[in-house]
Amino acid sequence: MRTRPNSMGFFYLTMGLLFTYLAINSAENGVLSFPTIVLMLIATFDIGVAIRMFTFSIKMKKIKTKK
Repeated sequence: MRTRPNSMGFFYLTMGLLFTYLAINSAENGVLSFPTIVLMLIATFDIGVAIRMFTFSIKMKKIKTKK
């Protein structure tokens, strides 16, 4: 069974927002603490993948309409 790029994009976007929320909550000890930096790196990766999935979905839609 194939997963659609939009559903994967929403999954990664949700995970990125969740990790951003966790990083904000862990920033009580300081922004430059190790857990906060790791959580923000994971959130950045997830949001970046979500953007790529959404753009890939748009490209696939354009290719299907050309045929």
